[in-house]
Amino acid sequence: MSAHKRTCPPVYKVVLVRERAGPMYPIRRASSAAKVFSRFFEGFDREGFAVAFLDTKLKLIGMNLVSQGSINQAVTHAREVFKPAILANAERILLAHNHPSGDTAPSEEDRSLTVRLVQAGKLLGIEVLDHIVVAPDGSFFSFQENSLLHPG
Repeated sequence: MSAHKRTCPPVYKVVLVRERAGPMYPIRRASSAAKVFSRFFEGFDREGFAVAFLDTKLKLIGMNLVSQGSINQAVTHAREVFKPAILANAERILLAHNHPSGDTAPSEEDRSLTVRLVQAGKLLGIEVLDHIVVAPDGSFFSFQENSLLHPG
């Protein structure tokens, strides 16, 4: 075995793969974001967490299902939220998860996760515009509209 093969670490290529194409349009209101996420989560019988990527003009450039969990919880980590956002060259993101129960009130875990993700976004230079909780009937809760995105 050559000396080069023993000292060279594995080399990785990082790529973003589009699963399907869709329209790119601006999202300026929580109600518009809620409609997009409601369609995204349609048919989910368990809680899921998703992120939408936006460019500098607030155009939706893509979405990613970050995690899917149980009926009342989807474990979510900042690294899984921001990795696809970085690869998509997102300027801003929208966060969302569904509550299959139909109650859109955020839990304490939802609130603390949102604070952590907003802080992580600040470190990475990716602004978190809102966190939307959607229910199967189309109702929603917006952290931004309820002044919970930047508490304190």
